[in-house]
Amino acid sequence: MAQRTIMHIDLDAFFVSVEQALNPELRGKPVVVGGKPDHRGVVAAASYEARAFGLHSGMPLVTAVRLCPQAIFIEGNYHRYSEASLKFMAILADFSPFLEPVGIDEAYLDASGFESLHGTIHQMALKIKKRVKDELGLVASIGIASCKIVAKVASDHSKPDGLIEVPAGQEADFFTPLPIGKLPGIGKKTEQVLKGLGIATLGELAKISPSALKNRFGTFGEELPRLAKGIDDRAVLPPAEAKSISRETTFPRDTSDRDFLMATLRYLAERVGAELREHNKQARCISIKLRYDDFTTITRRRTLPQPTDADQVIFQTGAEFLRAALTADKRAVRLIGTGVSSLNEPARQLSLLEITDRRLEKLNRAIDRIRDKYGFTAIQTGRTLRLKDIFPEHGGDYTLPTPSLAR
Repeated sequence: MAQRTIMHIDLDAFFVSVEQALNPELRGKPVVVGGKPDHRGVVAAASYEARAFGLHSGMPLVTAVRLCPQAIFIEGNYHRYSEASLKFMAILADFSPFLEPVGIDEAYLDASGFESLHGTIHQMALKIKKRVKDELGLVASIGIASCKIVAKVASDHSKPDGLIEVPAGQEADFFTPLPIGKLPGIGKKTEQVLKGLGIATLGELAKISPSALKNRFGTFGEELPRLAKGIDDRAVLPPAEAKSISRETTFPRDTSDRDFLMATLRYLAERVGAELREHNKQARCISIKLRYDDFTTITRRRTLPQPTDADQVIFQTGAEFLRAALTADKRAVRLIGTGVSSLNEPARQLSLLEITDRRLEKLNRAIDRIRDKYGFTAIQTGRTLRLKDIFPEHGGDYTLPTPSLAR
């Protein structure tokens, strides 16, 4: 197989960096994106200045403010980050068509053969970093190697604002001294088990019999020694189509207010419906998710007789589940979400309700056009209008608490 050249490009402290690019006064300061310090929630991203105080993603905000009371806390806005991500991916696509986005702020790039257009692979990487900096005001760290897993570890190892190239044939040498936790896929639990077996570095992991690890971790364990040697033949693949679409939010305070819960569900259903139509998809399965004040979580789903992209159908189906849940259980609700799955291309079937279906389709498309031009909150139902006094608006959209940053 011909020698490959793979890059892993990762934007440093992405959410925070976008906020700092929009507001330069935040640069050089401890900044946390995730929510207000007096509200419930977790850190979505922390600047390197904040990380110096021990802050990290996933940390409860109450802990973050205790460790770094001088930090600047920002609720964040997914749409700002989504826009920056699209521009970032467009820059990368200018360097190679073989691009695999990984989440919102990182991607693999197969640069095999394209590096010659820029002199060397190192010069190509520097050009990428410069364009990201000049055009977006963001900082990228890059790892270069012959395979994806080594490129990923190299970019992580180079942070912040780094560039590490691992020459072909030196993958195992690069991996050998690194702690096992640096290998993608090894989480905290797996790391603890491996350390219990006396395995602390990737070099030690590479020497273990695959069959011995298969007994403990299944097929993943069988792969670990090979990966620990820096052997990875996975291709850089274009992103697969989404298999589901969902929206959810955690409330600042637990609530049993049925009208408020219904209003929030309606808003989330409209966001899901709008994305379905944006991608020209319809869904057969609709679900709702509720998390109570004691963290008990329930999900309910229904498969429809025919697919839909209508806000009204998504909401009405979820509302039935919500009414039943609130009637059966009086506990306060901490989180609510709704989603759709079993997506496919629109395919119209004749039905007795076809006239109603067509009217809903025309109505939703008209609403989409208005919202695209004036913002999502420019046109609302009477139900969602109630949210205006609860959630802040930014750029024609409600800003819901994290984890709404995920969507």
